[in-house]
This record gives sequence, structure tokens and C-alpha cells, in this order.
Amino acid sequence: MHFGLTEEQDLLQESLRRFTAEKLSAQHLRTRFDEGTGFDEDLWQRAAEVGLPGLIVPEDFGGAGLEMLDLALAFEILGDGAVPGPFLGHALATIAISRGGSAAQKSKWLPRLATGEVVGGCAFAEKRGVWEPGDWSLALEDGRACGSKRFGEVGPHTDVSVVGLAGGRLGLIEKNAAGLRLETVDSVDRGRALAHLHLEDTPVDLLAADDGAAADVMDAARILLAADAFGAAWKLIRATVDYALAREQFSTPIAQFQAVKHQLAKMAMEAEPMRGLIWYAAYAFDHRRDEVAREAATAKAHITDRVVQIGREAVSLHGGIGFTWECDVHFWLKRAIHDRTWLGSPAAHRERLAALADW
Repeated sequence: MHFGLTEEQDLLQESLRRFTAEKLSAQHLRTRFDEGTGFDEDLWQRAAEVGLPGLIVPEDFGGAGLEMLDLALAFEILGDGAVPGPFLGHALATIAISRGGSAAQKSKWLPRLATGEVVGGCAFAEKRGVWEPGDWSLALEDGRACGSKRFGEVGPHTDVSVVGLAGGRLGLIEKNAAGLRLETVDSVDRGRALAHLHLEDTPVDLLAADDGAAADVMDAARILLAADAFGAAWKLIRATVDYALAREQFSTPIAQFQAVKHQLAKMAMEAEPMRGLIWYAAYAFDHRRDEVAREAATAKAHITDRVVQIGREAVSLHGGIGFTWECDVHFWLKRAIHDRTWLGSPAAHRERLAALADW
């Protein structure tokens, strides 16, 4: 068995790493955070030019037809660059339509999602911290819905949103649909748009699949959030090492101090084993269907939890400046906090793991 990446997968990560380095300077990232819209039209168009929105869209519909592992590797680079934009919502909308849509729904949406002409979004949560498909209560009556979905990866730029419905079903809501109102949420991670969706007799196009698609989408979300957080972890570690080598006390770089060395080593030792969790969960998504629910929940619970702690240690090692807006580490700490919280806390996913194991 081969435990490394293929040459094509290495090339994918390297090309995306170059893209983020060229198109997203620290000042540009700071500007996007200051705006807090979670969307950069120019950056999205440039991402579309390199094929990022269509990585997992089937080739028959104009996409690259890659697997979840490839998408997770891309999300690692997005997390490393704290790249702002609707990439998670777009990916989940694409997966939902690919896995659960009718032939007509796929033909209508997937080609335009692949090119980035259409921006996808998603909304699953409901009140009282409800995230899981079995707990969704938003009901359809004659193809219309009244109610709300919370903390959706949706904004004014979103053209089509996948929403969770009662019975564990999925449906599509188009931009400017009758009765749809977005209530913007000012998230801790200002690089990604969040909104509550309020529906009043709003038309919803029910996806054709009546089982399995929602579970696939939620497992994909867990994997991609873990991959994004993993990328943020290594960015935080590298930034902290660079700072420790440059910052001096008593004419000595603080990286020479034993306590600092221990903290940096601990951060790296916690981060590196995460790689296997992500890779295996992403591989299982396409090749070991009986294992994916467990592996996805494990990755989401463990990785997002530990990366937040790595972020806090990075801030601490930066000293007083680490707590200021001028220090860039807060971009990645806030991204990790978002990844940890969205789709449910680590405790919720550990509880899910216990249920899957019949504990």
C-alpha cells in the first residue's frame, strides 16, 4: 500500500500554494478582514481560472472529477493561506447536487458551479444547536418552506444554497427567491460569510435522492473543516518559529530558550499526526463507505480542537504583540475557531462517535 501522495496531488498543492502566495498578500488579507464580507470577487474569479471551484465536479459536467482526498489537500492550502471566500459552501453545494440531484438538477447547476460562474452555499443548522440531518425540522409544503436555517455559509454573492430539510432531505434555494431574507452574522472569521436564512413561503427545489446524500455532505464538511484547520495549524507553527528566531531577549533569539523550544516542538508533534486522520477519512469517503462516518467525525473532533490550542500557544509565544490586530497570527487562530465551531463542537462529534459505536 502506498501511503504518500501521487505526483499529481503534490503538483495540485504546489500550484495552489503558488496561487495563494501570488494573489493574497498579508495586506490584501487584512483588507478583506477589515471589510468582513467574506467574499472577494477578483480572488474568486482568479480561483476559477485555476479550476478550484470545479475540482470535485464530475468530468461529464465540466469539472476535474477528482476525489475527496484531492479536495481535502486543496483545503489544506486554503487554510494555510487563510484564503477568504465561499469555498466550503461551494464545495458542499457541489457534492450535494452531484450525489443527490436529479439529471435535470445536475445539468442545470454543475457546469456553472464547475466554472465558478455560479457560487454555491449551504445552510444546515437550526436553533438549539441542531446540525445533524436526523434533527432537521424545516418542512416543505407544496414545494415551499417557512422557517429558518442558521449560520449558513451564504452571503449576497451566493447564487444557489443547499439547505437541510425535515426527514434528512436536501433542497436548493436560489438567490432572490421569493420570501428569502438573509440576516448577516458577524463571524469571528471575517474571511468567510455567514448568515441566517429566513424563509417565508420560499420555493425550494427538493433534491431527488431521498437517502444518503445528506450524510455524504455532512461527512464531507467534517473532512474539509479538519483539512482547513490542519493547514492553519502549520501556518501558525511556521509563523511562530520565524518570530522566535527573529525576536531577541538579552541579545539572544528566544528560539534558543529551552522552554520556547519545548513549546514549538509540542505544537509540531501535535500537528503532524493529524495528516493521517485527514488523508484516511478523505480516502474512505470514496473507497470505504462503511468507515467514513467514523473517520470523518474523528478528524473533525480531534483536529479542530487541537488546532485551536496550537493557535493559542502561537499567540502566547508572540508575547504582547500576539494579542494585537497588527499581528497576523489572529487570522489563523480565528479560522481555527470557526472550523472548530461550525457543524458542531468537538464534544458533539465525540458523542456522535459514541453513538456510531453503540456505546
